[in-house]
Amino acid sequence: MASDLTSDTFLASKKISDEIKADLAVHPEKYTMLTGDRPTGRLHMGHYFGTIRERVALQNAGVTTRIIIADYQVITDRDTTANIADNVHNMVIDYLACGIDPEKTIIFTHSAVPALNQLMLPFLSLVTESELMRNPTVKAEQEASGHALTGLLLSYPVHQACDILFCKGNVVPVGKDQLPHIEQTRQIARRFNERYGHVFPEPHGLLTDAVEIPGLDGRKMSKSYGNAIALSATEEETAKLIKKSQTDSERMITFDKENRPGVSALLTTAALTTGRTEQDIAAEIGNDGAGALKRYVTESVNAYLAPIRERRRELEGQPEMVREILHEGNRRANEIANTTLDEVREAMGMVY
Repeated sequence: MASDLTSDTFLASKKISDEIKADLAVHPEKYTMLTGDRPTGRLHMGHYFGTIRERVALQNAGVTTRIIIADYQVITDRDTTANIADNVHNMVIDYLACGIDPEKTIIFTHSAVPALNQLMLPFLSLVTESELMRNPTVKAEQEASGHALTGLLLSYPVHQACDILFCKGNVVPVGKDQLPHIEQTRQIARRFNERYGHVFPEPHGLLTDAVEIPGLDGRKMSKSYGNAIALSATEEETAKLIKKSQTDSERMITFDKENRPGVSALLTTAALTTGRTEQDIAAEIGNDGAGALKRYVTESVNAYLAPIRERRRELEGQPEMVREILHEGNRRANEIANTTLDEVREAMGMVY
């Protein structure tokens, strides 16, 4: 049941996740992974280190991979779809530039797969209002947005269950805070199977080891905070963002997340893009101050992102190819969704 996670529940989920990771290395063909993003703006380094790098690794390891661009979820807490077409197009470019291979991975959008969304109707009958209201992630997202609780946001975990189950997904890479969504999906699959006959697997969360890259102000990296380095940013834009980032008046560079969030955020960014530790970089810069640190971070980030940016520039010059990759992904997703919906109708006795 989706509720606040107890330590016992988390430990049990982590044990299962660790077992799956060990098995993935031996039998990747047993697993189908569903993951995705909302096209609310450009993808940034937080997305790359948080999820995209892991997706590419699992795809390349032989795990069947489906990536959803959750365009319908944009309107859970927003009143406009302005710029959505541009955001979707650039999201596909970012995925491809980062190493997502459309030959191995289906990239598709919510709005282009009617049969996926039609699963919402039977799935909504399998959850109660109180179960939806208890989901801590929904509550957190509503509070963060400052938006009224829409029916779509309230039923967001059910829509996510449709995303995962339409393709018989059995693993979903998640952070700890998203485990309640996975538990709700498992509950929906279990209840459907018990009521109508076995159609769906009960998926598990694959807890990611990803480091959360802080924004340039020490808070979580987020488009809405204006503290994120977009994957599509130029070298000059990146340098300008890093130069503007807040540090403090102390000249000696040290890593101290609690007391020096700005300096520590820059050190973590440099560590992720160089493979060194924050402490090692801090010791090297020492008394040279924030200016030297910012120059080091700028060089490290720009060097790390250089191959992604080069690939991005190539793809920006091939808009028709990018569109065709999405259209082909949508076509393949529709085939899968139609087959699953047929199975659901048959299990429910709704074939006339």
